[in-house]
Amino acid sequence: MSEQSSPTPVRIDVVSDVVCPWCFIGKHRLEQALKLKPDIPVEVHWRPYFLNDWVPREGISREEYLTTKFGSPERYQDIATRVGAAAAAEGLVYDSSKMKRQPNTTDCHRLIRWAESIGKAGDMKQKLMDLYFTEGADLSDSEVLAQAAASVGLPLDTVREALASDEGVAEIEAESQSAKRAGIEGVPCFIFNGEFAVSGAQSPEYLADAIARAAQSRAAAE
Repeated sequence: MSEQSSPTPVRIDVVSDVVCPWCFIGKHRLEQALKLKPDIPVEVHWRPYFLNDWVPREGISREEYLTTKFGSPERYQDIATRVGAAAAAEGLVYDSSKMKRQPNTTDCHRLIRWAESIGKAGDMKQKLMDLYFTEGADLSDSEVLAQAAASVGLPLDTVREALASDEGVAEIEAESQSAKRAGIEGVPCFIFNGEFAVSGAQSPEYLADAIARAAQSRAAAE
């Protein structure tokens, strides 16, 4: 009797941005969903998206950002309260009072892409979001980024040199633009096996059902 081959993993492409609070929450919910389906192998790939592509590479003050996007920092307060409560329900800390600078996330996405080469893309993504949402770190500061990269295992000096160059910038920008051309207007967006997508920070149960459906579809095709 021939040995049964293992199932092909479900591929989950997560299109999201580091400064998107619902992406912060959605990542945690996806991780909970994976725990609900421990018998289904998956491969998660983190894809870039620019929630605020108008923010310059050097970043801007948080006050200027909130004024431009919402009219004033005060008008954002109700949203911040709702997001903070949703994050707390997941065991996460969203502290908008600590955020003083709004970064352009090109360099963050470059770090995530480089971390993928050592199997640490998810860890890099989490580190950057924790720094921003929980600690209020300045993600427009290249040294903050380099130290974050080193914390997940990337070589510090190599990352510093790469951040000072344009390595990967064109690819990240092109991929983000491609996502928008494909009709992705809200993030996070979870794409399963390139077949169907789930938009928004859905519940772990909803995402787990989508994982199961993708696995069944893949098995039927094989």
